Amino acid sequence: MALDDEKTRGHVALKGFFGICREWDCTQKEMMQLLGGVSRSTLAKYETLPHVTLSQDTLERISYILGIYKSLRVMYPTAERANHRIRLVTSEVPFAGTSALDFMALGSMKHLMETRRYFDAKRAG
Repeated sequence: MALDDEKTRGHVALKGFFGICREWDCTQKEMMQLLGGVSRSTLAKYETLPHVTLSQDTLERISYILGIYKSLRVMYPTAERANHRIRLVTSEVPFAGTSALDFMALGSMKHLMETRRYFDAKRAG
């Protein structure tokens, strides 16, 4: 893939990420954690939606978040309900008394993967 294509892909990924974070009403700290513990300055740079080559790790994280968002929108009839669900505290595995967003904001790729798997299974079930 050409460098320009990589930078366009980074731009599009960040645009999608920040759009979802607006809908989910994410805090700066939550966004930093969802992106793998990036610094405030990196987050601020990303918020300008630059055409930038993102690491494979960052692209994978954003891909999980997009998938989770899509599953929620399929499962719930309104954006309001879907966006509420991400913050709903649940005792279900893997969340164990926390919300899906709080669980994802623990920061590891594993948390994003498990959340994606959970909502994909719910959607299919």
